[in-house]
Amino acid sequence: MSVTDPQPPAPDAHADAAQEALRDRIAADSLTTRRDYLRIVATVSGGLAVGGVGVASGILHRHGDPDGTPGIKKIADRIEPGESLAFRYPGDEDRAIAVRMDDGSLAGYSAVCTHLACAVLWRRERGSEGELYCPCHEGIFDARTGEVTAGPPPRSLPKVILVEQVDGSVWAVGTARSGESLQEGYCRQRGQGSPLCDRLQGGAAPAVPAGPERSERT
Repeated sequence: MSVTDPQPPAPDAHADAAQEALRDRIAADSLTTRRDYLRIVATVSGGLAVGGVGVASGILHRHGDPDGTPGIKKIADRIEPGESLAFRYPGDEDRAIAVRMDDGSLAGYSAVCTHLACAVLWRRERGSEGELYCPCHEGIFDARTGEVTAGPPPRSLPKVILVEQVDGSVWAVGTARSGESLQEGYCRQRGQGSPLCDRLQGGAAPAVPAGPERSERT
């Protein structure tokens, strides 16, 4: 009797087909997953890029450049030296801040940081005249001029043009873009012949606003 090596079992065609189908499905699922992942990443990255460009270019918030001529609005009966006041101007969604320096000087600004649109606050205890401060990324602006003194903000704060009546009441009468003087902003919005246009020459708010220019938005 002779001994022979055992023969391997005949291949199972059904098993091979099932394994091949399983491999194809796994490969397809893996490709779909990778495609979905790349699509999500591309969408998020694109959104962040557009958002960043929008904020940087002022598309998402263009405080200081409202449509049309801004109204005239009373913001306070009085602001004492060393005080600040948060208010809304020129629109109900526009954050703004007024600051009275210790020497009596009055200044108004957009309270929206020019970096990524965080809220700007006044810190009276910092320096000799206080400072305007954005807590999001440590941006700092000069309280008297609105110019950037530290941090990442790329531009100075847009200004809110304030005037003061003889009774001490404070009124917002216009805005000026970042880097624009009070006179340039006011005269651009209300025309060269406006009563306050020449009086804003020095950059300081006049003591008394022109009565005829008051609007119904007070």
